[in-house]
Amino acid sequence: MKITSPAMLALAMREARKKSKLTQRETADRVGIKQSTVSGFEKYPEGSKMETLFKLLSALELELHVSERGNSQRTSTGWKEEW
Repeated sequence: MKITSPAMLALAMREARKKSKLTQRETADRVGIKQSTVSGFEKYPEGSKMETLFKLLSALELELHVSERGNSQRTSTGWKEEW
């Protein structure tokens, strides 16, 4: 799955959680965080800490892979999408 924004990442992780039939509380308990932290990440991922991201990836048994964008994603002034 190609993810290009924090919102897309949060949605993909939420779908993975639901596919695993885990509640937010169960997910949080797996890595020692609060249910409200999971909820906050799913609703407002832009304000979440990197530490939270990696804890949630671990809880959901997911991995993060980073790859270079192809030349088709570049514009003459830089990237099309800014973080």
